Parts: sequence; structure tokens; C-alpha cells
Amino acid sequence: MQYLEALISNRLFVAAVIGWASAQLLKTIINCVVNRTFDPGRLIGSGGMPSSHSAFVSGLAVSAFKYCGPDSPVFAVCFVLAFIVMYDAMGVRRETGKQAELLNQITEIFSANYEEFDTPEKALKVLVGHTPLQVLFGCLLGMMIGAVV
Repeated sequence: MQYLEALISNRLFVAAVIGWASAQLLKTIINCVVNRTFDPGRLIGSGGMPSSHSAFVSGLAVSAFKYCGPDSPVFAVCFVLAFIVMYDAMGVRRETGKQAELLNQITEIFSANYEEFDTPEKALKVLVGHTPLQVLFGCLLGMMIGAVV
């Protein structure tokens, strides 16, 4: 029980989790408004606006800056981690989503035109990465939360 209390009183951890949770909630609301349907998978899914990964790590970095100081090793690690995560979300993960979309189209064409081409797998997940704007808004959200917490 003391570990749970310690974790809940850890401001860096709390800022990161609140950043992630609020981004996921906003992402679900935005998706609901745009598509006019509720998708519960958006509450935990990756991709979309705003980036919850960016909100998570920027909330962590800003709270580390605030409570540990800009010269602390904790802030340095959090800052580097945030940079890597946000860069990866816009780069590798975004390209993975584009490739998944293309592979899904190819699979659909082959399945429709060749009876012997039967794939038991379901379509690949397309929403895995983020646009720079999605990352920016996730980052700003996390920074605000990190500053407040």
C-alpha cells in the first residue's frame, strides 16, 4: 500500500499519466465529433489527435524540469526520452501506418481477384503514427499539464 501512495504522490508520474489520459479522452471526443460515432477503442488506441505519447512524455519532462531543475540528470533523461518518442511518432510509426494502409489495399485487391489468395489475417492497423500537428498539440497539452501538476 505504501508503494501505491508513493506512486500517487510522485508528481512526475502523476503529470505523465494525466497527460496521457487527457490526450486519450480528447482523442476519443474529437473522433466522436468528426465521425459521429463512439469508438471505445480510441480510449486506449494509438494515433490520432492529439498524440497521447507526446502528452505523456512532455508532461513528464516539464514536471521534471519544474521539480528537479534544468541541471538535473532526471530532467535530461526525460527531455531526451520526450524528443525520441515525439520524433519516432512522426517518423517511423507514421511511415508504418502508411505502409499498413498500402498493404491492406494490396491484400484487398488480391483477395478480390484471386480465389487462391486467401488471408486469414484481418487488416493491418493504420493509425499507429502521428502528423507533426498531432504531435505538437499532444506536446502542448502535456506541457500545460506538467506545469500545473
